[in-house]
Amino acid sequence: MLYYALYSLHTTHTIFNVFRYTTFRSLVAALMALSISFLLGPSLIRRLTENQIGQPIRTDGPERHKVKAGTPTMGGTLILFSLVLATLLLADLGNPYIWLVLLVTLGFGAIGFVDDYRKFRYGTSAGLAPRHKFLAQCAVATLGAVLLLLVPEFQPTIAVPFFKNVKADLGLFYLPFAAFVIVGASNAVNLTDGLDGLAIGPVMIAAGTYAVFAFVTGNVKLAEYLQIPFVGGAGELAVFCSALAAAGLGFLWFNAYPAQMFMGDVGSLPLGAALAMVALITKHELVLVVVGAIFVVEALSVIAQVAYFRWTGGKRIFRMAPIHHHYELLGWPEPLIIVRFWIVSVICALVALSTLKLR
Repeated sequence: MLYYALYSLHTTHTIFNVFRYTTFRSLVAALMALSISFLLGPSLIRRLTENQIGQPIRTDGPERHKVKAGTPTMGGTLILFSLVLATLLLADLGNPYIWLVLLVTLGFGAIGFVDDYRKFRYGTSAGLAPRHKFLAQCAVATLGAVLLLLVPEFQPTIAVPFFKNVKADLGLFYLPFAAFVIVGASNAVNLTDGLDGLAIGPVMIAAGTYAVFAFVTGNVKLAEYLQIPFVGGAGELAVFCSALAAAGLGFLWFNAYPAQMFMGDVGSLPLGAALAMVALITKHELVLVVVGAIFVVEALSVIAQVAYFRWTGGKRIFRMAPIHHHYELLGWPEPLIIVRFWIVSVICALVALSTLKLR
């Protein structure tokens, strides 16, 4: 909205012509999202504290986590508000991809909100029934995938990293594939959100990486030069991704160890879904496994732990899953685990970016 208002002035004041450039609007959106997070963070923490909306701690969790009981939660609302407002003000709202990512992000945000509210309402670490939660996620993800396929220019293909012009046309099978990517990414980020700042760091890194992917994918000359699929209009998602990274940075100010508030499912579920949706639109869905390697490992550690536990009748691979709890029980300090996971995320992001040129 702000984009239209200011860009319309370029005919009389040429300085406003800068708003035509995605790069400039991405920068402004990032600064706006960051500013909103900084400004509203303290009041949100105060409001959550006054209403006693604190984090219930799992009874089977690490002993050291008990001191975190009662820390204000649902801080993900700060990320969502900053992200959505910055995107609405700076992005081209005539672009269908912007509305699609916002729809899926807010849809998963609503699921997370209900889940968090039930935890607060009943004072337990259990929110929505897992079955109901999963079905709701599948419904939103499927809706997003269907609407994506209805975009006239969008092709139901996936690109293979490191190979030139290698595409797989999935046809109607793209629908369950896209839904799987969205739901999988959402839950993977949710599982990672177990330590102060652990999840938001890799989310910011992934969002910044996909801002680059979106920009080059939506630029016909760069896409041709790099020999990657060109998706007309995808470049506008750089604004969304920049706002997401900056909103996360603003939230991290309050979520860094020792956390003043947690994001809750209202934050972790939509962030994973948002990254997945951007990955699908930009045709870098397979690269998401590399960019979000931390999330993948966290999810696989839970799957492996549960499967092995049932198969062996009670034995475990890890001391506790997700894997960050395993390292906690090995005696690693929480800040050490967090920073090392961030470092791995940066390395994975660099590897993912190399796929643009190494083909």
